[in-house]
Amino acid sequence: MSPAGAAGGGGGGGGAAPPALRPQAQPRRQPRRPAQQMKCENCSKKECSKKQKNDDTQSTSVDALSSNNGSEEKNEFDTLANAKILLSDCLACDSCMTLEEGTRVFQQNQKEFFRILNLNKKCDTSKHKILAVSLCPQSLPYFAAKFNFSVNEAAKRLCGFLKSLGVHYVFDTTIAADFSILESQREFVQRYQRRNQEEHALPMFASACPGWIRYAERVLTNLVTSHICTAKSPQQIMGSLVKGYFARQQNLSPDKIFHVVVAPCYDKKLEALREDFYTALYNSAEVDCVLTSGEIVQIMEQKNVSMKDVTEVAVDSLFDGLKEGDVVRHDGKRSDGYLEHIFKHAAKELFGVDVKEITYKALKNKDFQEVTLEKDGETVLRFAAAYGFRNIQNMVLKLKKGKFFYHFVEVLACPGGCLNGKGQAQTEDGKPDKALLAQMEEVYTAIPVRLPEANLHVQRMYQDWLEGMDSRKVQDTLHTTYSAVNQSTSSLDIKW
Repeated sequence: MSPAGAAGGGGGGGGAAPPALRPQAQPRRQPRRPAQQMKCENCSKKECSKKQKNDDTQSTSVDALSSNNGSEEKNEFDTLANAKILLSDCLACDSCMTLEEGTRVFQQNQKEFFRILNLNKKCDTSKHKILAVSLCPQSLPYFAAKFNFSVNEAAKRLCGFLKSLGVHYVFDTTIAADFSILESQREFVQRYQRRNQEEHALPMFASACPGWIRYAERVLTNLVTSHICTAKSPQQIMGSLVKGYFARQQNLSPDKIFHVVVAPCYDKKLEALREDFYTALYNSAEVDCVLTSGEIVQIMEQKNVSMKDVTEVAVDSLFDGLKEGDVVRHDGKRSDGYLEHIFKHAAKELFGVDVKEITYKALKNKDFQEVTLEKDGETVLRFAAAYGFRNIQNMVLKLKKGKFFYHFVEVLACPGGCLNGKGQAQTEDGKPDKALLAQMEEVYTAIPVRLPEANLHVQRMYQDWLEGMDSRKVQDTLHTTYSAVNQSTSSLDIKW
């Protein structure tokens, strides 16, 4: 449509290495409403639930609290499963999740999706919504592998199925990832050039993974928040595109669009709830509901629909009269490829080096790998990819000890990257379906790569909609800020 041994292997690094991290003053932040904390019954208040030998241990589920009072109108979709947050899938456990968030996450399930579909069947057209669904590129290989289709067939059949339910538009979020990568590239180059003047310019951490972001803001706080790239994730940029650009093209108020994202992991549900992704003027979130790939399959099963019987329908584009062509992806074998794109861009912009192929060096495990650029006998760029909590925890230890020498890290909460999101490719006992994942990786790597710079629609939107690449509108639309979330002393006292 890319640590214990890890950071340890990153010593030295030449004159371009970033300074070690030091604590900083907490940035100013808009006050949040006080909220009651929802404590998990299955883990200790002082013991993080992520403390485990590996990332594939058993999952413990917590039912989110229901806001239903029993008076809702019954319909054929009452048998659909309620949303659950899995503690092994997501960082929003124990004191990190408020009661209010738990209730709102509960609402992001199939029943909410069908509530809007049923609302559109009522006579009162003033309450009707335009229903738009955006598909994440890492979800499509799941449908392709599971149902034995090519990725292009899977995208079209999934579009056909959703439209048969009453969805008006189905989009591909690859264009949003284009914007996110381009903005991340520019920000890294700017940070690198300011590294000697600004203490916290480097390292820069990727901001696309909501599980990592939640952990950074609520547990690591000031240690890393100023180092997180300010570019929004593809999901939230897609929210801006649908509720901003597309709404304007269709002469619609943003609150008249109900925007659903199909994603590979549950953490995306929590990302959609962030206060900075909500427009009070229109009482409208950029993303109204997130459904995992597995939840879409549940809907198919409830409806007794086989993908083989669904008519293929071309995926829509954000531009009038145009449909999406074949599925494309970015560099990166298991994610949106931030490391690859930023590394190649920085090598060219900063050192005049045209990198054709990237060579990864695996350190203590396959989910922590580094990439370096050598020039005149000196290491001038040192990047890393850290996937899964073992590597994140070890990376944090190195940060605290001041022994961290990477310029950029692509951090993802799921071991194996986004394809291994816990909202898809899971066995009945909550373990990764390794055979299916292997097929998904084959499907994903076979998708043609398109550079973000090659998307002419993106270049035109920068000029026509965003008022230029350096405009204030670009900052407001494509960027956000990350800062420490105030927690009680006890909730920060976490043992690792």
